[in-house]
Amino acid sequence: MERITLSLTRKQVASLSVGNRRLLSGVVYTARDAAHKRLIALLDAGERLPFDMEDACIYYTGPTPAPPGRVIGAVGPTTSGRMDVYTPRLLEAGLRVMIGKGERGDAVASAMQKTGAIYLGALGGIGALLSSCVKESQVIAFPDLGTEAIRRLVVQDFPVTVVIDSNGDNLYKIGRRDFLAWKTRI
Repeated sequence: MERITLSLTRKQVASLSVGNRRLLSGVVYTARDAAHKRLIALLDAGERLPFDMEDACIYYTGPTPAPPGRVIGAVGPTTSGRMDVYTPRLLEAGLRVMIGKGERGDAVASAMQKTGAIYLGALGGIGALLSSCVKESQVIAFPDLGTEAIRRLVVQDFPVTVVIDSNGDNLYKIGRRDFLAWKTRI
């Protein structure tokens, strides 16, 4: 599997296609629903965000507390669609890469095409295994949110699959189409 290093520019994102499997290394920020709501409130108020959104990568996860001797606890993906209401605004602010699980709405896919962003899927159910890819973890914003606080993670060889590329190709739609075509032949 090919390795890629974050952060990714628009040009680098354009070189990735639906179905590509990659190992990510670099800086990833965690954020779930409550953190997204606060990020949008900061943008609305014209205030500074807790991290530079330009070419950033957000992972939709709420890590569990770190067991003794570990950097982080389980760090599995959460359902991405819950962030759809906030995502177009963050894409306009420079967000380039999102990691999560599940489908995204048409408005998000359209905004991704417009801004040159990508959506990567991480496997659900293996959060404890994924935690071994996290080399550093630091809460950088909204500590009152507990597991939903924004963290700055440094990851190494974090496995992902391109689910929606910057051309708007969507693995969920392609997979559904191919399955239905196959099903009609049997």
